[in-house]
Amino acid sequence: MIAAGADLKIHVGTRPIDFRCGHDGLAAKVQEMFRLTPFSGAAFVFRSKRANRIKILVSDRTGLVLLHKRLEGRQFVWQRSRTA
Repeated sequence: MIAAGADLKIHVGTRPIDFRCGHDGLAAKVQEMFRLTPFSGAAFVFRSKRANRIKILVSDRTGLVLLHKRLEGRQFVWQRSRTA
């Protein structure tokens, strides 16, 4: 069970990623992009190029959980990266 309490840290990737990535690919992206371990207990949010899908990777202390949300006919509002 994922308990999203007030102390849950959420890290949001600002650049789109290849959405073919699964648990292992996203865990590698966490280490590469955020320089953190995916097992830290934080939630890591990634977006697709068209901004109609997000993936959230979080550890529930027994393993990694991958959540995937797709919007139909809409897009997530995403802040532009300052470095891109």
